[in-house]
Amino acid sequence: MLKETLKLITVICPVYNEEQYIENVLSFFVNAEPFEKELLVVDGGSNDKTVSIVSEWQKDYPNIKLIINPKKYVPFALNIAIKQSSGSPIIRLDAHTEYASDYFLSLLETFDKTGADIVGGPMRKKGKTNFQKAVVYVTSTVLGLGGSKIHRVEYSGYSDHVYLGAWKRSLFEEVGYFDEGLLRNQDDEFHYRAKSKGKKIFLNSDIKSYYYPRSDFKSLIKQYFQYGVFKPIVSKKVKSEIKLRHIIPFLFVLYLFFSLLFFFHAIIYLPLLIYILLCLFFSVKSRLNLKSMVITLFVFPAIHISYGMGYIIGLMKLFVWDEKST
Repeated sequence: MLKETLKLITVICPVYNEEQYIENVLSFFVNAEPFEKELLVVDGGSNDKTVSIVSEWQKDYPNIKLIINPKKYVPFALNIAIKQSSGSPIIRLDAHTEYASDYFLSLLETFDKTGADIVGGPMRKKGKTNFQKAVVYVTSTVLGLGGSKIHRVEYSGYSDHVYLGAWKRSLFEEVGYFDEGLLRNQDDEFHYRAKSKGKKIFLNSDIKSYYYPRSDFKSLIKQYFQYGVFKPIVSKKVKSEIKLRHIIPFLFVLYLFFSLLFFFHAIIYLPLLIYILLCLFFSVKSRLNLKSMVITLFVFPAIHISYGMGYIIGLMKLFVWDEKST
């Protein structure tokens, strides 16, 4: 038997208006081994039935706790829950994700075998609609997101990041908590910060969960714009984790801007032509149905341009960034 299964583990799930998904999380938590665990559901002010659903489950399962997060956003939820929890490791769940039945056990096995401080799996993605299937494909390609380890579903080994993540409790005493100034990318920054302080992060492909991406262009663009906004702030805080893939969309947006200024020089459009051909190549390579394949042609630039625009705003924010935020 795993030595970790004899101890209480903590599971945290930040939620906001998740009445369609929360019962899946609660059911998974109750039925998954090990049974020595607590779940802290942190609600950010839901105005649907989320809170009442959790309250009903609490009647039968006293190890489910409901916490109200008056500041709404995820980093506040995580810090509140961590400080009120008792177990170790501390495991984060997301309401929009499905988990393999052995998810907790795989996390614990990975801690035991590697001695890592942070463990988790890759970001496996599922799509129900043609749009989601297109997003799943695009974000799994080198052209889409740069091919980072977290998106390589067969990779196992040390990494700078994992999806969601599980953390040794002692880590928060040594590294600090989540940066509450980062409404996005707070998990990236925490993992980068931990790694910069010599902590080990292990990504295990046997840890399986399935994330459903945004279901329309508006929400996808908003998501990646926000990722872009906070990435320069994260990079400034942990300079050792600055990657070329984080900067390329920013450079691409600058290129598009200057190509409009110098439109009378045909040679300036050569990089744009190459980019379009790459998008066509990867779209055809996807082997998706025709509708999803066409959507991928628009998802590539939607992600790149929205992230790049956000990155520009993020650079501007650096001039007013509060260095005292942690």
